[in-house]
Amino acid sequence: MASIGTTFTRYGKKALLCGSGELGKEVAIELERFGVQVVALDKYEGAPAMQVANSFHVIPMLDGKALREVIEQEKPDYIIPEIEAIATDELVALEKEGFNVIPTANAARLTMNREGIRRLAAEQLGLPTSRYAFAETREEFDKAVREIGIPCVVKPVMSSSGHGQSVIRSEEDIDKAWHISQEGGRAGSGKVIVEGFVDFDYEITLLTVRHCAGTTFLKPIGHHQVDGDYRESWQPQDMSSSAIAKAEHIAGAITEALGGYGIFGVELFVKGEDVIFSEVSPRPHDTGMVTMISQDLSEFALHARAVLGLPVPEVRFYGPSASKAIVVEGDTREYEFCNLEKVLEEPGVNMRIFGKPEIKGHRRLGVLLATAPTVEEALAKVERAYAKLSVKVY
Repeated sequence: MASIGTTFTRYGKKALLCGSGELGKEVAIELERFGVQVVALDKYEGAPAMQVANSFHVIPMLDGKALREVIEQEKPDYIIPEIEAIATDELVALEKEGFNVIPTANAARLTMNREGIRRLAAEQLGLPTSRYAFAETREEFDKAVREIGIPCVVKPVMSSSGHGQSVIRSEEDIDKAWHISQEGGRAGSGKVIVEGFVDFDYEITLLTVRHCAGTTFLKPIGHHQVDGDYRESWQPQDMSSSAIAKAEHIAGAITEALGGYGIFGVELFVKGEDVIFSEVSPRPHDTGMVTMISQDLSEFALHARAVLGLPVPEVRFYGPSASKAIVVEGDTREYEFCNLEKVLEEPGVNMRIFGKPEIKGHRRLGVLLATAPTVEEALAKVERAYAKLSVKVY
């Protein structure tokens, strides 16, 4: 029987977010709507989820000792990884001691490392993937590129949001790709995956919710990326019934193997009727921010329900929708969103500002959302809103 007691008492529930970015902020809000006490954790103060959490801690997220100290102090009912770069081996040990890691500590460990999840998908589950090879040294890297062939994609095995990712289109790109991969990994330099270039018509995120009443697949989300980092997404992506069935089969297989309750962002390539597995995140996905306007229960609300052991009897889809990330370049702790009265003047347009405390290089600071009779019109709406937006960097 699921139950939640009074907040800040022994009967209440406490969730600890490992990572406090914009996705974690929305999860915190949804958990607090159920009366759950939220503790936010990240490597810097002022992270978005910290601004809405009941309390927070600042620690190096890859420091297993520091992570253990906080968890033993807080004694949370739920440990919810929101980012990949966490001391996952420590989470595995803590889970064995009785702590509840969402969806499971093994899922967090496997998906932090592209090698683990790729071997699970391709070698254990037999799911269709691109050709791939792993390399730990420059010599192994050069060999892997020769084996996979050009063009190919290079990614650190531990990274996200396009960090350290590049495409080799000619031999002149090989040296640059190696250096990018070694500088952009979440845990520093190290092993990379070299993937065969997939000729696809489009790529999707299939948000998959494992909850106490079963597994629910949301409508497929199409998206556009720049260097592996999300820029726009839309829902639904037009797909044949056959391709949707294949996508749901792959998503069901990989999420069942990972286990636990929660939402998973399963990334897939689609070519005609063929569907190829790419990656999976055992948490809300950035492309899924479109669900904040496209349906009654966003991916964050669904994650909260699943985490708390509650069912998802129905997800009401409102209609074609789109999102566009607000990405800003600079090096500052002071910036300002301007012309908002024009940005939001069109019906069916909404906006979220994440509240990130600083910009270093390029950073995603918010998202524009829109609904319309068609996906194309929704995308056009967010483009118009984006064109009206001005961000002053001081």
